[in-house]
Amino acid sequence: MTSKAVVLLSGGLDSATSAAIALQDGYEVIALSFRYGQRHEKELQASQTVAKILGIQEHFIVDINLGQWGGSSLTDTSLSLPHEGVKEGVIPSTYVPGRNTVFLAIALSLAEAKEAEAIYLGINAVDYSGYPDCRPEYLEVYQNLANLSSKVGVEGKPIKLIAPLVNDSKVDIVRRALKLNVPIDQTWSCYEGGEKPCGVCDSCRIRDQALAIVLKS
Repeated sequence: MTSKAVVLLSGGLDSATSAAIALQDGYEVIALSFRYGQRHEKELQASQTVAKILGIQEHFIVDINLGQWGGSSLTDTSLSLPHEGVKEGVIPSTYVPGRNTVFLAIALSLAEAKEAEAIYLGINAVDYSGYPDCRPEYLEVYQNLANLSSKVGVEGKPIKLIAPLVNDSKVDIVRRALKLNVPIDQTWSCYEGGEKPCGVCDSCRIRDQALAIVLKS
């Protein structure tokens, strides 16, 4: 029997690459996406397209509106999205309070119910070092929580939290995506909710710069 893994699939480049890595690692992938009140809900369309192209048969989209109480420029349209670039030591306004903690909790529930052995995350600490929930130390502590809070963990078969891109630069991620035939053109990274990527938000600029570097090399 093929082992299963839940993959948090936002529809962006990082999560799509993480899904492709899980497939390469031999897992049967179950995709999990969230409609959390994000202004760039188009990423959910991208997640469905990417899942189909990668051959992922099971895909859950969960509604959990973190935007009800605001606190992030990704969920509150009255706040401006940052265009000035990531500043070291500064948590950007695009940080969504508790987002990864909530997402991982639901992923753990799904993984245990589906008897999956692992959860893959596309989190990346290099380009977004300001996000406290994208750091290796965060993942390490959450792994301890997963071990203690689940039946399978208590029984000695804990669900593994795997973040294959956590120490990669965006250039590294693009190169891995190309090697794994990830449909990069079908992913969506833009923070805006328009028909086309805005090209000026931090996410667009980091992605475009990495693509330009790789394509020139």
